[in-house]
Amino acid sequence: MAEEKQFDLTVIGSGPGGYVASIRAAQLGLKVACIEKAPSLGGTCLRVGCIPSKALLESSAHFMFAGKQLAQHGVVVERPKLDLNRMMKRKQQTVNMLGKGVETLFKKNKVELICGTARILGSGSLEVESADNTSTLVHSKHILIATGSQPVSLPSVPFDGERIVSSAEALSFENVPEHLVVIGGGYIGLELGSVWKRLGSRVTVLEMRPQIFPGMDGETALEAQRILHRQGLEFQFGKKVTSAMRNGDQCQIALEGGDTIECSHILVAVGRKPFLEGLGLDSIGVELDSEGKVQVSKGFETNIPGIYALGDLVTGPMLAHKAEEEAVSFAETLCGETRSVDYQHIPSVVYTHPELAMVGATEESLKEASTAYRKGVFHFRANGRARASGAVDGWVKMLADEASDQILGVHILGENAGELIHEIVVAMKFKATSQDLARICHAHPTFSETVKESALAVSDRTIHS
Repeated sequence: MAEEKQFDLTVIGSGPGGYVASIRAAQLGLKVACIEKAPSLGGTCLRVGCIPSKALLESSAHFMFAGKQLAQHGVVVERPKLDLNRMMKRKQQTVNMLGKGVETLFKKNKVELICGTARILGSGSLEVESADNTSTLVHSKHILIATGSQPVSLPSVPFDGERIVSSAEALSFENVPEHLVVIGGGYIGLELGSVWKRLGSRVTVLEMRPQIFPGMDGETALEAQRILHRQGLEFQFGKKVTSAMRNGDQCQIALEGGDTIECSHILVAVGRKPFLEGLGLDSIGVELDSEGKVQVSKGFETNIPGIYALGDLVTGPMLAHKAEEEAVSFAETLCGETRSVDYQHIPSVVYTHPELAMVGATEESLKEASTAYRKGVFHFRANGRARASGAVDGWVKMLADEASDQILGVHILGENAGELIHEIVVAMKFKATSQDLARICHAHPTFSETVKESALAVSDRTIHS
């Protein structure tokens, strides 16, 4: 006979959406359980996504800096040697430590962890099967699905887990690929492509569209492309892959038109899709939209009363911090508080070198909406801190409404862009104008002065360019 348990809220998935919702709901007094089938907590973001990729980006950046740039600072060392095993060990230690941190937070906030695979039986009940084939019947007034997403596969390019891989396997190559072909010019492919290029791979990026980072500000994406090309990444645009196959230690990619590419490894990075398999959503009638995402109401409730979904499962950008914001909103709304998510001011960051960060409108979207705007651009090369640091690539680009001067969007390509963008997020949240930002004293010398100067540039008043 299956063990039975009772909760106010049961959360399926311990990623950024799931564990944050669990903790916040428990803080508000609910009896909460979180179900996780993986051996460690944190979801895709922590285990095979955001955290391990950033660990490798950081380590590979140090390796590249030591080999190519350190001597410019008057520090002369022997040619650095790569210890890939040690680098991977550090990555995994970081992941493990943060996973244990989530476990500690569950204990602190009295969230009960149930290990196993969940299947929803209907409103108020679900079954959890553990690894030892025992099952638990869970009765819960509310059920939140927060299972995240998985890589999109290409039928013509089947994964083999070794040479033809998704982003998960590309985080754990045992050796540096001789020639890595990345299918897809989005942020995942270019971040991982950057890692292996820095460590010695030849990297070729195939993108069907005419430039990288589709959907981002076109001018900024094109400048990022030029910089990455100077770093050694090769790009081929307008290329549609028709098939790929492995032959021993080599792979062959066939392109539309008859061209072929030989390489050692293939990374398929063409997007992600909601992970919904095995949850029983079909049998209980949960409705999906045309993109395969779960349809939810304002309170994240599906068409089935008492069953909710958020994060990568629902419409909007597939970002960990978006899922976290939705998780807090869900928990507080469920407990009678008013908490909405400001989808207009969610920043995005790409952790290439230099970084890209953006929030709000692009020039393309403003033109499409016939919104009159002014643009201010300030280049990092004119910033004292950037010069002193040797980080002169990129710019800050600010877009402001022509009539009101309210900031509509900002796109940063440069050192610490992922940190600089949050000043803009706060400013936009409080409906600041470019001149509001231009009048704020910024410490000198700092990278943040580029933000102030871009605000000045909106009115053609820059001081340092």
